[in-house]
Amino acid sequence: MDIAGKVAFVTGGASGLGAATARTLAAGGAKVGIFDRDAAKGEAIAAELGGKFFTVDVSDAASAEAAVTSAVEALGAPSVLVNCAGIGTAGRIVGREGPMALDAFTRVINVNLVGSFNMMRLCAHAMSLAEADQNGQRGVIISTASVAAFEGQIGQAAYAASKGGIVSLTLPAAREFARFGIRVLAIAPGLFLTPLLEGLPQETQEGLAAAIPNPARLGRPDEFAALVKSMVENDYLNGEVVRLDGALRMQPK
Repeated sequence: MDIAGKVAFVTGGASGLGAATARTLAAGGAKVGIFDRDAAKGEAIAAELGGKFFTVDVSDAASAEAAVTSAVEALGAPSVLVNCAGIGTAGRIVGREGPMALDAFTRVINVNLVGSFNMMRLCAHAMSLAEADQNGQRGVIISTASVAAFEGQIGQAAYAASKGGIVSLTLPAAREFARFGIRVLAIAPGLFLTPLLEGLPQETQEGLAAAIPNPARLGRPDEFAALVKSMVENDYLNGEVVRLDGALRMQPK
């Protein structure tokens, strides 16, 4: 699918992997809708790219429905959805103070997994009503998983479960949406230089990078965005989860 002239929605588009993805898609000629809770940063990115910002809580049905409806009215039906919105709080299932609070677990699941599904269901519906391109394709949905889906570390139970759900969602969704000409994919990034890691001391960042076989550094958001672009452009890539991690395999802790 040629990105030029297409409408692309990016959740978590105000910073990190989402912002880098929005910039790459806009550079390829897409009209970009930025979805995020941070209105100040989201508006700034949208203005930079000539796109539109839509405030949203991806875990809330009404919020997502209102945001997608507004975005379709403003930009048209999306041909691309990239789910980058997510949170990553750490905590042991049983810690020094007892069992993990259930709310702490469900919040991560609701934002990362339910939020990705929420946007998927709404955007897939909008895509299904649009005209197909010359190859019978109507859209591409790309969600963000994590290597933690495969090698979740101690303290990552909620995060790993949420990302594992995204991995498991990818193939059945791709099979279901095949009749519409909608492809479904996921990227499982390793350790990337996002705002979360940028806030760590340089020594800590270097220690994390040392665990990555090659290249022995943290991933750059533009590298994630480049994979998104490649996935959009390659019509034969479907139902797959691609690791982007420099051959990292995380240890238990």
